[in-house]
Amino acid sequence: MDLCHVPAAREKGWYLALMAPNVKGPNYAWLDPSRLYCHPQGLQDCVADLLQPFQGDPIDMVAGIDAMGFILGAATAAVLQKGFLAIRKAGHLCVQTVAQPYTDYSGREKVMEVRTDAISPGLRILLVDQWVETGGTMRAAIELVERLGGVWDHHPHTLLLCVPAGVGAICIEDSEGGRWIRERYKCSHCIPPHLQPRFNHHQ
Repeated sequence: MDLCHVPAAREKGWYLALMAPNVKGPNYAWLDPSRLYCHPQGLQDCVADLLQPFQGDPIDMVAGIDAMGFILGAATAAVLQKGFLAIRKAGHLCVQTVAQPYTDYSGREKVMEVRTDAISPGLRILLVDQWVETGGTMRAAIELVERLGGVWDHHPHTLLLCVPAGVGAICIEDSEGGRWIRERYKCSHCIPPHLQPRFNHHQ
């Protein structure tokens, strides 16, 4: 699809045709969504579709996951007029952080971290990444947010958490990790139901 073309009928997910398949082999993700971000209307409609299920929900901040989640996350924060928190791969932040190990979609062991001075108990944070395949990266980000926001309230002895307001991505695959996230958190993604099986099978 031409980067200047806007279809007359913009149904949910029309911009998915802008994404490019992997031409470099198994060391890369099966699909590259970054061309979608080059299309002005495509990016706007993608963000609008991600936010639609959260209309009216209290959201205090948007967090994006290193690195491609920074693009969608920052765009979403700008639309909501909220702050943006970067959840980084370990070793990039020169301030006090908390770290969380995880396994990414390719099976590589990694560590992500987040600064400790941005999240306080009770904040409602919308977590955004480009893609949720196995769910390991998003689950680690959720755990970081919840760990930082937890504080004991001694009356009536309950744990007050910084609870994720939800999870947003272009696609949340129907993997074991994807289902774990869907069962526990409000989720939004851009794949129409009739196309979901194709994305689950990387077609």
